Amino acid sequence: MAPAQLTGAEMLIKALVDQGVDTIFGYPGGAVLPIYDALHLQNSLRHILVRHEQAAVHAAEGYARSTGKVGVVLVTSGPGATNAVTGLTDALMDSVPVVCLTGQVPTHLIGNDAFQEADTTGITRPCTKHNYLIKSVDDLARIVHEAFYVARSGRPGPVVVDLPKDVLQAKSRAYVAPTAVKHRSYRPRLKPDREAIETAVDMIAKAKRPVIYAGGGVINSGDRASALLRRLVRGLGAPCTTTLMGLGGFPASDPLSLGMLGMHGTYEANLAMYNSDLMIAVGARFDDRVTGRLDEFAPTARKIHIDIDPSSINKNVIVDLPLIGDVGRVLDALIKAWNARGAKLSQRALKAWHKQIDVWRGRDCLRYEQGDKVIKPQYAIQRLYELTKDRDTYITTEVGQHQMWAAQFYKFEKPRRFMTSGGLGTMGYGFPAAVGVQIAHPKSLVIDIAGEASILMNIQELSTVAQYGLPVKIFIINNHYMGMVRQWQELMHGGRYSHSYTAALPDFVKLADAFGAVGMQVSRPDQLDDKILEMIETPRPVILDCLVDQKENCFPMIPSGAAHYEMLLGPADKATKRASEEGMVLV
Repeated sequence: MAPAQLTGAEMLIKALVDQGVDTIFGYPGGAVLPIYDALHLQNSLRHILVRHEQAAVHAAEGYARSTGKVGVVLVTSGPGATNAVTGLTDALMDSVPVVCLTGQVPTHLIGNDAFQEADTTGITRPCTKHNYLIKSVDDLARIVHEAFYVARSGRPGPVVVDLPKDVLQAKSRAYVAPTAVKHRSYRPRLKPDREAIETAVDMIAKAKRPVIYAGGGVINSGDRASALLRRLVRGLGAPCTTTLMGLGGFPASDPLSLGMLGMHGTYEANLAMYNSDLMIAVGARFDDRVTGRLDEFAPTARKIHIDIDPSSINKNVIVDLPLIGDVGRVLDALIKAWNARGAKLSQRALKAWHKQIDVWRGRDCLRYEQGDKVIKPQYAIQRLYELTKDRDTYITTEVGQHQMWAAQFYKFEKPRRFMTSGGLGTMGYGFPAAVGVQIAHPKSLVIDIAGEASILMNIQELSTVAQYGLPVKIFIINNHYMGMVRQWQELMHGGRYSHSYTAALPDFVKLADAFGAVGMQVSRPDQLDDKILEMIETPRPVILDCLVDQKENCFPMIPSGAAHYEMLLGPADKATKRASEEGMVLV
């Protein structure tokens, strides 16, 4: 029996269903009306109508990062596609698997400056893992299946499929199933080299001050990779620090956890990294916010780098041994080789190393003083954590001081529970990402920890949560400033607060009410717990406007371009002493 004849739009829907897609985040327009017509005639895919295309991509990111699936976006041509660029760049920087379907003018009008035409493939080439312009309906199914393969394989990332309107309207019998499509050239390496694994075992066995440094690749590799990371860390007895993107990949409560590394990382994590003699980087890309000054980054350490992306090896930091492959498979091979060898770290050296780390921990670098009049932002997030830690909770954030306080004071025990914009630092990310997370986990508690400036970037998505009855909670750390900008202006620019104060904020309680949500405000420390509990227990979308100390800064802080030992610990600190002056004896 001959296959049925399908329009390009119908073929697209079938391809998405065959890829296991259940949800699309999108916004209609003229070029994609054939797709929307096909969506109207089926019941397999759920479409979530956002209010801005940037929000569509962030929502797909939240969906993807909290589930491990590919997020799917549908936008129209021209401004629909260009509005998606920020989200696509965010997904590329943070290795999030997204397939973005963009409408395009009919093929015979491409290049004629037609209405709502843009060179989408040209514009998105630098900010996607790959992109396609489909010119024939006969190629449509194959390309869509390839796009999903590319997005989810190797180091994940966003892929754009540009769809001219005439291709969507054309008919064909050339549909192919996903199993019939194999990419001709893209074959990421998954298994590590056996000799390299044996060399890694040799290097680890000689270490006296080891540190394991875990990034977002641990989470991207899946839950098994996180479990294997725990086995490796505990089996070696070595301390483990994570990046912002790696939070939850190793339990924050584990005694071997050093907390987050980098610019706003802990004192103990940064000084342990600086003084280590062996670093095992697991699915991390040596971002500048982590490394600080490159010539002083772990200067005495031999470096092992585990990553699936060969282009990340020696890109920022020269390493002694690359282990290229899927993080989970590499960790599995490394643990098996270590156990087979019967290798052990020097317990005497390890004991001395942990003793020194305990000295650094004793500095209590996250200490703050909470009075009885004004809420400290650290206290607000700490109380949020204490009151939600025993619930099925997912946290997203916007970008700024509140983001770093969330990373410091909300303790993540499991992967895929923390969604934030790491590499691009996109204000406006958190709320639409929370929409995507809530769609994926309808019965879970989803909270966007926001700043009052960031939340206004995509505040229109209150209409989306109203339409779909999504009980997303927005917890605003409101200090009336673009807090991180103000902090840098105070510390680096002589206190000249140029355009960082927001003089015309809305009444967030009334704003919530206007969108059918629940608005609350709190300003006193003794009322904070009650308001957080009220927010949690309200089965509707909520904005809790938490008024906090306007002048509080986020510490520790490594100034841009400084070394790990040059942390600022608070208002009285100009810089810390060098690690060797803290009583560390390098052996």
